Amino acid sequence: MTRRELDAAGVTDPALRYAYTRCRELNARYGRTYFLATRLLPVEHRSAVHALYGFARWADDIVDDLERREAPPERDRLLKCLEGDLAHALRSGGGGDEPVVRAVADTADRYGIDHSLFADFLTSMRSDLHVTDYPTYAELRAYMHGSAAVIGLQMLPVLGTVVPREEAAPHAAALGVAFQLTNFLRDVGEDLDRGRVYLPADLLAAHGVDRELLEWSRGTGRRDPRIRAALAAAEAMTRDVYRDAEPGIAMLDPRVRPCIRTAFTLYGGILDAIADQDYTVLHRRAVVSRRRRAASAAAGFARIADARWRTRNRRRTPSATGTARQVKGPTR
Repeated sequence: MTRRELDAAGVTDPALRYAYTRCRELNARYGRTYFLATRLLPVEHRSAVHALYGFARWADDIVDDLERREAPPERDRLLKCLEGDLAHALRSGGGGDEPVVRAVADTADRYGIDHSLFADFLTSMRSDLHVTDYPTYAELRAYMHGSAAVIGLQMLPVLGTVVPREEAAPHAAALGVAFQLTNFLRDVGEDLDRGRVYLPADLLAAHGVDRELLEWSRGTGRRDPRIRAALAAAEAMTRDVYRDAEPGIAMLDPRVRPCIRTAFTLYGGILDAIADQDYTVLHRRAVVSRRRRAASAAAGFARIADARWRTRNRRRTPSATGTARQVKGPTR
């Protein structure tokens, strides 16, 4: 499958093919929900999406991996090296010491992705080295512009739209934010182990919750109704962002909509799982069952088959004389 994806994308250079393959491996290993959704993309788009995910994961691992032994100054140095490597690769349209950098620079060049989006992303990654909480939702949204919204904006040139890109951009950014808020809610306990609380302090305080109470619950395994109320409020806040994002799906190229719709459904399913487990995210990780993931993927493939059938029937329809005539396919 990797060879087919690379051939369809027109990636022929052996070093680049290796770089894209490395990104695909990162996506398959760490982004299971996202990777499943990418299988629904037209084959020629998949390598670029793997590159964008692979780079984001590579940077995130520098600052987030619990098994890393480097102190913050060393992580900052590694992040600066990555930033310099990327800047050079973007200027030259390729190269870079790391395979993921070569792949993402090539993707940016092929699709004309705004380089400032990568700079904004790395700025947010660097803040993770010293910022451990967010007093307000507004401050969290400023962080998420770089850590999540820009991912949606990077994806737009790859996916394609049927409206002017600037019209679809706010919805794409909102979808990135919705996915990250979902991760924050799912990973409250793991983030607390890293010394971070991403849920805004004002939302927690409205329900009588602070870091100390979260740490008590995490450490003892005991629950508290105030924590449950705060997490339910965070879930409601996240669903509001999903509602802002959803209209953007219809603005995408029809061929990519099944992929994004499936990702939308699967990530929303994580919120469902959190609620079904009564917001026990401090004590266990909420996951979407394999059966549900498979059902969502099957529904995505069914949408693709239906779209292809409709396209074929638009292109050849009976004329008034009983012969067939060609008609224009869907706008892309």
